[in-house]
Amino acid sequence: MLAVLQRVKESSVSVNGKITGKIGSGLLVLLGVTVEDEKKDADYLAEKIPNLRIFEDENARMNLSLIDIRGEMLVVSQFTLLGDCRKGRRPSFTNAAGPDKAENLYEHFVKHIKQKGITVKTGQFRALMAVSLINDGPVTLIVESK
Repeated sequence: MLAVLQRVKESSVSVNGKITGKIGSGLLVLLGVTVEDEKKDADYLAEKIPNLRIFEDENARMNLSLIDIRGEMLVVSQFTLLGDCRKGRRPSFTNAAGPDKAENLYEHFVKHIKQKGITVKTGQFRALMAVSLINDGPVTLIVESK
């Protein structure tokens, strides 16, 4: 699994002009599922991401986690993260998991995060979505399960 994390002041996702998820301070997580991923990959990311110390403390040092600040998380499925652009001019998505597997692992990840008491909002799986955000920092990180 591949996750792109953006520390945000606020973020939202909408489908057909209707907001499906909106958060305040926290993390926007764009999540891609590969053909090789299993539940252990989702579990790894669900443990790693909310505990990353990427929020500023009283000394303006990145020393606090999402859990520490009681932040929220917006999770958006994004298979295009897995596009391989090394050859030709059109990305190859052969490494992206099929929709059934991807949705299952995406939902597993979201459930695991919610069990930690974190407020989680989501997009709509397999929909054309519009994502907006105010990046805080900016801080953008990539986390992989492999």
